[in-house]
Amino acid sequence: MPEPVRDLLEMLQFCTPVLHDDIYVYARLPQGRQTEDLAAFAVIREDEGVTVILEKNRAVLAGLEIVLQTARITLTVYSALDGVGLTAAFAAALAEQGIGCNVVAAIHHDHIFVPLKDAQRALTALLTLQSKAGMHGCGKLLS
Repeated sequence: MPEPVRDLLEMLQFCTPVLHDDIYVYARLPQGRQTEDLAAFAVIREDEGVTVILEKNRAVLAGLEIVLQTARITLTVYSALDGVGLTAAFAAALAEQGIGCNVVAAIHHDHIFVPLKDAQRALTALLTLQSKAGMHGCGKLLS
């Protein structure tokens, strides 16, 4: 297995964002409800309750309260969990476009959840960020 990337410029150059087709939702889990049958993408346990991130159709079938509908964009770079700057860079690129984001970082990739209506604009902003990093990297190598 390859080593995770820690260098910010490399993380940005190889981040290649992928927009998934499914609609993902943030849903509130009722007290006492188990998560095993939901096939949730993520389960977050807070003092106030449990949030699940899952495909919309699964949430609807389970009768969950949907709080936000989102699109999921995965950054395909194998970024190190202790790498510095990647989240700040893509959050800033999205913020410049007026797009909010929520991030779930896993061992292999970062997954960015953006409001459904902003999915294509977010993908474009992330691809632009990657392209700019590539140009900066080439210039760095040539100087």
